[in-house]
Amino acid sequence: MGFGRKIRIGGDGFSGINRFFSRLSRRRYDSEVSAALPAPPLLILKQDQNGPGVAGIKSLRVLALLGAGVSGLLSFATIASSDEAEHGLACPNYPWPHSGILSSYDHARKQITSYVIYYAIYRKVIRRGHQVYQQVCASCHSMSLISFRDLVGVAYTEEETKAMAAEIEVDDGPNDEGEMFTRPGKLSDRFPQPYANEQAARFANGGAYPPDLSLITKARHNGQNYVFALLTGYRDPPAGVSIREGLHYNPYFPGGAIAMPKMLIDGAVEYEDGTSATEAQMGKDVVTFLSWAAEPEMEERKLMGFKWIFVLSLALLQAAYYRRLKWSIFKSRKLIVDVVN
Repeated sequence: MGFGRKIRIGGDGFSGINRFFSRLSRRRYDSEVSAALPAPPLLILKQDQNGPGVAGIKSLRVLALLGAGVSGLLSFATIASSDEAEHGLACPNYPWPHSGILSSYDHARKQITSYVIYYAIYRKVIRRGHQVYQQVCASCHSMSLISFRDLVGVAYTEEETKAMAAEIEVDDGPNDEGEMFTRPGKLSDRFPQPYANEQAARFANGGAYPPDLSLITKARHNGQNYVFALLTGYRDPPAGVSIREGLHYNPYFPGGAIAMPKMLIDGAVEYEDGTSATEAQMGKDVVTFLSWAAEPEMEERKLMGFKWIFVLSLALLQAAYYRRLKWSIFKSRKLIVDVVN
C-alpha cells in the first residue's frame, strides 16, 4: 500500500470519528431540551383526539386502505393476464386412467388363431395412439428415441412389427465395396425421420421447428394435460387479438400463436377396432401413446415398487417382533434395591 493511500485512509477514519461524536452530542442536546420543556396537558390531548378533524382523518385512512386493496387486485389481475399471454392458458387436469399408483395402460385380450390358439395382451389405446401418430403426426414430428422393437408385445406382435419396419428403407453401409446402400427396415431401426436435418424442417414449416415427440410429455410442464389441451384447444381468436398469416390461435400455447394447424379432425383416422375417431378420442389415444413412449418402463417400475414395499413391510414386522421379544425381558423385570445390607 502506498504512502498516499495510507494518508487518505487515515483521513477518512478521522472524519468518521468526528461525525460519530457530532451525532452523539446532537442526541444529548435534543434529550436535554425535551426534558426541559413542560409536558402538554392531558385534557388538551384528549380534546384533540375527540375533535371534529379526527373523523376526517379516519375516513381518509379507510379510503387509503381501500385504494391500496383495489390497486393490489388490479396488479394481480394484470400479472395473471400477462402470465397467461406469456406462458399460455392453464390447462385443466384430466383423469388419465394410467396415472394412479398401481394403474397401468389400457389392456385388452385379442384372440389370435394360428397353429396354436393363444392369447396375447394388447394395449388398445397405445395401438390406436400409434396409428394416430403414424397417420397424422409422423409427417412433421420425429420420435428418434423409439425403435420398432419397442412396440413388440406392447401394441403389436413380432410379425406385425417386422412387416411394419420392412415398409421403410434405411440408408446403411458401407458395404464390402465401400459404398452406401439402402435396405428394408428391421426391428432394431428407429422410427424414420421426416426431415434430413433441422434446416430442412424449418424451411418446410415456415421457420418453425417441429419438436421431437419421444419425451414431449416429460419436456412440457403438466405434460399429458398440456399436450391434450394443445391438440384440442384450437379456436377462433377473440376480439382484439390479431394473428399473422401462417399462424393459428391456440390459448394453451405460449403467446397464443402456433405454427402447427389443427390436425385432429373428426374422422381423420379410421381405427382398426372400429372405435369412433372423434377429436377427443384421437387426442386421448395419441397422448397415451406419447406417455408410454416417454415412460415405457412405468408398469415395471410400479410393480417393482409394490414388491419392494411388500418385502420391506414384512421386514418391518419381523424387526418389530424381534425387538419386542428381546426387550420384553428388560421391560418386565423388577429391580429391588436392598439399602439395609
